[in-house]
Amino acid sequence: MAQTIGVLVGRVGRPHGLRGELALHATTDSPERRFAPGSQLRTQRGDVLTIGTLRWHSGVPVVTFVGTADRSAAEQLRGVELWTAIDPADEPLDAGEYHDSQLVGLAVHDHHGSPLGRIERVLHLPAQDVLAVSTTQGESLVPFVTELVPEVDLAAGVVKVRAIPGLFGEAEAGEVEPGDAL
Repeated sequence: MAQTIGVLVGRVGRPHGLRGELALHATTDSPERRFAPGSQLRTQRGDVLTIGTLRWHSGVPVVTFVGTADRSAAEQLRGVELWTAIDPADEPLDAGEYHDSQLVGLAVHDHHGSPLGRIERVLHLPAQDVLAVSTTQGESLVPFVTELVPEVDLAAGVVKVRAIPGLFGEAEAGEVEPGDAL
């Protein structure tokens, strides 16, 4: 039997209407596939939810789950994380997209190659994903945007971060100047 890894594909949002529909906050590159009717997703509690229907409303996936027939039942699912199992060899379809499991454990270096810490987890916030980096000073939260994280080298096991002042504790003035080459 092939090994699989758990991947966060979304979070249940607010109920939509009276018939048990729920808006989802997708964290997957292929919501049409992950939320297709009949798909089974695990929750962080270990429960299995089966997608009953999928439709789109203003660019947001709206689903029903089998056995969730009304708004009251749907409300009980608000905030639940939805996970699926994938083959570790499956890579995201888009360049610059990564599974959490590919990032967790990678070393974090500044643009000079100096070590800053290690990625402990990936937070999926509404505005953007954030890397939680364990450093000698504690935990630093790094928005996972190209301007701050210009390079991810999975083969080398390193993520390069633009260490702007304040991102990894108190930086000295002039330590990193805007426009410095990375």
